[in-house]
Amino acid sequence: MSRITVAALAASLVCAAVGESIELKPFPELSAPRAVTSGPHDHFLANYFAINCWSPEDYRYLLVLETDIKDKLPDGAPCTLGVTDTADGNKFIPVTTTRCWNFQEAAMAHWLPWAKDTFVFNDLRDGKFVSVVKNWRTGDERIIPYPVSAVSEDGTWAIGINYSRLFITRPDYGYAGDGQDPKKGVVFPEDDGLWRIDLKTGEIKLIVSCADVKKMVPEVKDPNGMSYLCHTVISKDGKRVYFLSRSVEQSMEGVKKFKGVNWQTTAFTCNGDGTNIRRCFPDGWGSSHFNWKPALTERDARTMIVTCKWLNKIYTHVEFTVGEEDYPRQIGGREMNFDGHCIYSPDGNFVSGDGYFDKKGYRHWKMARLLDGKVQHVGDFFVPEIYRDIYCRCDLHPRWRADGKQIAFNSVHEGSRQVYLMDVKLAK
Repeated sequence: MSRITVAALAASLVCAAVGESIELKPFPELSAPRAVTSGPHDHFLANYFAINCWSPEDYRYLLVLETDIKDKLPDGAPCTLGVTDTADGNKFIPVTTTRCWNFQEAAMAHWLPWAKDTFVFNDLRDGKFVSVVKNWRTGDERIIPYPVSAVSEDGTWAIGINYSRLFITRPDYGYAGDGQDPKKGVVFPEDDGLWRIDLKTGEIKLIVSCADVKKMVPEVKDPNGMSYLCHTVISKDGKRVYFLSRSVEQSMEGVKKFKGVNWQTTAFTCNGDGTNIRRCFPDGWGSSHFNWKPALTERDARTMIVTCKWLNKIYTHVEFTVGEEDYPRQIGGREMNFDGHCIYSPDGNFVSGDGYFDKKGYRHWKMARLLDGKVQHVGDFFVPEIYRDIYCRCDLHPRWRADGKQIAFNSVHEGSRQVYLMDVKLAK
């Protein structure tokens, strides 16, 4: 038996023993979902799943995008970025527009706790992809000459990636418009990868290049292939970065839908300055969705929930700890055997995942208790035909409020793309 198989067996036995001796926290009580945006326009949260969308001072305002595009790639079309006021009839307040957005990661807008009423988002300005630090009340803004992919919990620094290169390889995640040099013709560029951005000073520094991980990922045999770094997330204590190295054997003309395209994916972590690059899983496991655990302890701060190909066989929910990569733990057993958008509850006791729609058009959302692996059903959400195209799909992309009292998500189950909230009661 491999070390991973032995570790998984041991973990299941420990959970069984713990469940007998320690009082288990009851599952959170969730209200029925209610829409906080409405037509005639479509709306969705202005960032990727698990990212905070509530104003940090009072949880009153939600960062939201508004658009009339439903069933095609944005391709650089403008979108309205604003806030929804949950204390004033859920009124949507337009703030600005952006051309750097998509239906998966939106405009990657993040609230900045160090500056009241201020958030950062990506946009196309003067032909370049940039990030904009903006006070939504006063309109004051400052341009940083690189777009953000992840932002630290304290809002002081970010990780940036090449969204033009990403658009060639994954059009549903990149930005159209040639706002960055995509480095065409170079499989593993040495001058592109992960950039650390100081959101206060605007200082930018390359900390991990695509070439830095070349010897740690599967070989790219096609000279016209491309390797790129993407899907970044910063640990809750700000010390580590999780990222993916992906490559595709294809022409430089770009991916046309997903049929017949084979991506090779390798998951890594590194320190916040790019040092100590570590692989997370063996070849073949890949990685799709992931998030850092709340930093309640030092070990928790090094722990992640990830959907990956467990034992290179089936996608499921897996927890692992940096420094203990040989001992991953499968979460929830067979009931969590799907590729879900996995998030921790703020108390670190639960993990939930929402999957892709099934043959009948329903998305299923489940929650697992980490201590014993028990799973409960959260809900089923229907997807109308118009929202099923891979490039403009509406994933639920849930996220918890920092105090644990609400969950927000996007959905189309009532006929249009809108933002929903569920109230949460956590056991004390």
